Amino acid sequence: MSNLNNTDSLKDTAIYLAVHMKKKDGSIKDNYALMKVPSSSVSRFLVLPRILENKYIILIDDVIRYCLEDIFLMFDYDTYSAYTIKFTRDAELDLDNDVSKSYIELISEGLKQRKLGRPVRFIYDKDIPIDLLKILSKKFNISSKDIPIAGDRYHNFKDFMSFPNLGSKELEFSATPPLPHKSLVNAKSIFAAIRQKDIMLHYPYHSFQYIIDLLREASIDPYVKSIKMTFYRLARNSNVINSLINAARNGKLVTVYLELQARFDEKANLFWSEKLQEEGVNIIQGIPKLKVHCKLLLIKRKEGNKISYYTNIATGNFNEDTAKIYADDSLLTANEKIGVEAEKVFEMFETKYKPVRFNTLIVSPFSQRNFFIRMINNEMVNAKAGKKARIIIKLNNLVDQAIIKKLYQASNAGVKIRLIIRGICVLKPHVKGLSENIRVISIVDKFLEHSRLFYFYNNGKENMYISSADWMSRNFDYRIEVGCPINDVDIKKELLKMLEIQLNDNTKARIITADNHNEYKKTDSSIVVRSQIDIYNYFKELTT
Repeated sequence: MSNLNNTDSLKDTAIYLAVHMKKKDGSIKDNYALMKVPSSSVSRFLVLPRILENKYIILIDDVIRYCLEDIFLMFDYDTYSAYTIKFTRDAELDLDNDVSKSYIELISEGLKQRKLGRPVRFIYDKDIPIDLLKILSKKFNISSKDIPIAGDRYHNFKDFMSFPNLGSKELEFSATPPLPHKSLVNAKSIFAAIRQKDIMLHYPYHSFQYIIDLLREASIDPYVKSIKMTFYRLARNSNVINSLINAARNGKLVTVYLELQARFDEKANLFWSEKLQEEGVNIIQGIPKLKVHCKLLLIKRKEGNKISYYTNIATGNFNEDTAKIYADDSLLTANEKIGVEAEKVFEMFETKYKPVRFNTLIVSPFSQRNFFIRMINNEMVNAKAGKKARIIIKLNNLVDQAIIKKLYQASNAGVKIRLIIRGICVLKPHVKGLSENIRVISIVDKFLEHSRLFYFYNNGKENMYISSADWMSRNFDYRIEVGCPINDVDIKKELLKMLEIQLNDNTKARIITADNHNEYKKTDSSIVVRSQIDIYNYFKELTT
């Protein structure tokens, strides 16, 4: 380790073993080495030969530990120990203000600088000798301000996503292949199906292939004039991009906003941006510090003497890989008001975010926070008038203080509030005098709960909305996000049914409490409710 003078070559978030070598008799001075655990090029797990009915797996970390004597044989040490370390570099892209450079050039240069970012978080095995820890801290220029964290022996648990399958079939998840959508199963034209009725796809219960099929149909339809689309994170081998390229080759006017600031996907998005430009696709460049996180697809088609709008507004990315494991909702509609305002969103991109007034869509950073505060206020008015008042919200994260304050006020006004928050929830539920009417659950299961749904009873009119935005200040104030009302009665019923199933989950739901105990929901009922399985079966019944 004494020869390690440049730490810039060390990979961010990779696992390293800090090796301590010594001679028992003290005849050789102690030495140290740093070894990267090669989990990206080989499996983190090595399956060992079975013994009778027992099966064994060893982590590659421990294989290296076991072989340290052979690895360092030439140095004549006889005692070896190795301790896991990991550090995280500052990942914030520092975009300079050089007006002579394009936005793409600024992002590209920022990515190069990220590789050299200083460590801002350092995790080490809590059993590491203090002398070795001091050497590492000095090498990496880490101080107490950089939040060094004493951890355990193993890290990077994301590698367990590829854990070898050695169990019996009963230990595996039951197969849930994507279901056909009742409105599309026999449709010869997706455009025709959307004209008849709004359609809501629920991933991964339904297949993302419908979106690819829609784009393929649009690419060869002689009446389609233009396609506009936003992207945040794309699949590694994106059929969506291929469909847009084919559309451009067939003479369609294709416009794409590809968010180059999508954290850790910047490099991939730069690649796709260049690829699309080469094929004649119009790429809209963004503005630093303001991310476009909305999920929009707009297709304009000439029908008779007018232009019709076909719009897709979703809660998750246009990504066929993540659509297999992320639970999201995706609206397909021919509603003209929605289509016209979706086009306004794209026009806003093209005019560098000149403010636009929206009457149907709910767009951040202009109106989402205030819109939902008004909806909560409306429920408060009804509750104070002695009417039924109810709110159900499903999000990834609930952090925004203004919204949380309003939810507390609504609870004290008598509004019954049920929240399904998978990730961060700053709100403290079920606290006397503060949030007695608020209950919060979190569901973590086979699929990642990713959709954002908003239900307001509204004196029996029952308003439902979807959005790309969580309730966080960054989503309300620093991102372009789009929310949309659900007008179709059947889709409202579907979404409400899904919410009710999740609220009744007694298998994978944890009750979020003010003291952060967050224990799994317990029940004496003989009826087992595992919401993701029950939702799958619900949609299965709809198709039969």
